[in-house]
Amino acid sequence: MNDLSKARATTLEVGEESDAQRLDNFLLRRLKGVPKSHVYRVVRSGEVRVNSGRVKPDYRVRIGDKVRIPPLRVSAANPKPPAKPFGLPIIHEDASLLVLDKPSGVAVHGGSGVSFGVIELLRAARPEAKLLELAHRLDRDTSGLLIVAKKRGALVELHRMLRDGEVEKLYIAVVNGVPASKQFDITESLHKYVNAKGERRVAVKEGGLSAVTRIKLLEKSKDISLLQLRLMTGRTHQIRVHLAHAGHPVLGDDKYGDFELNRALARQGVKRLFLHARRLAFKHPIEDRKIVLESPLPDDMLRFCQSNFGNVPA
Repeated sequence: MNDLSKARATTLEVGEESDAQRLDNFLLRRLKGVPKSHVYRVVRSGEVRVNSGRVKPDYRVRIGDKVRIPPLRVSAANPKPPAKPFGLPIIHEDASLLVLDKPSGVAVHGGSGVSFGVIELLRAARPEAKLLELAHRLDRDTSGLLIVAKKRGALVELHRMLRDGEVEKLYIAVVNGVPASKQFDITESLHKYVNAKGERRVAVKEGGLSAVTRIKLLEKSKDISLLQLRLMTGRTHQIRVHLAHAGHPVLGDDKYGDFELNRALARQGVKRLFLHARRLAFKHPIEDRKIVLESPLPDDMLRFCQSNFGNVPA
């Protein structure tokens, strides 16, 4: 154990990379090895001060804030093994952000039985980076484009742009059945809940959060379709729940899909969720230019599409 009897409080000054970050997250990023429960305890007890005043854990720090941190004991019990650097496919990078082409099966962050996700692996590969934060999320089994902010100002602006619908996000999905229309919107509200097993789920429910998914039929065969989907809102599991509710579940969906069909299609190579974040288009959050990026279909999804729809471009 560390001897805290002679230790003194330290003061950190908030820099540009941490502007508008929640105090609890600001502290957790800097107090490696200190149990999360201890961090929240010293904030709530007033031992952590910002500009000499007491604040709550959700206080958002500002550039120049002076954060007083009391002596804290670092836990040595069962330390988490360090994340190992990993060669993530990066298709765009500049001083403010980078965009990854995430493989299916890789979580975007640790938790729920996953030790390390994309963001932890990226931080391990770049220990010198002052800031690396997810601007948005993709489900673990969804492949495709994912934005990571490298500056606090870029992160805040990207969040605003995503909320205001200023980021064009196009997905490709292979679904069961053939829609009656070539273009249509699904606008049912969505409600998050936890099922009896403690798993997070989403359902269509009146009075839930508003959600709009814009759909375009690209290709069809007798029993399945290739769809382009544009997210007009960014709700949890939005595409998967909207399509399942419309009678066109995504192939390979183990939460909202047709489980019997999934088992049958596994023999044809459908062994995961066939949903891919294909295209991103948005104005750069800091610079005066537009960014347009596309990700090719993963090999397994491309092979399946070409065998069922003919010459589908990658």
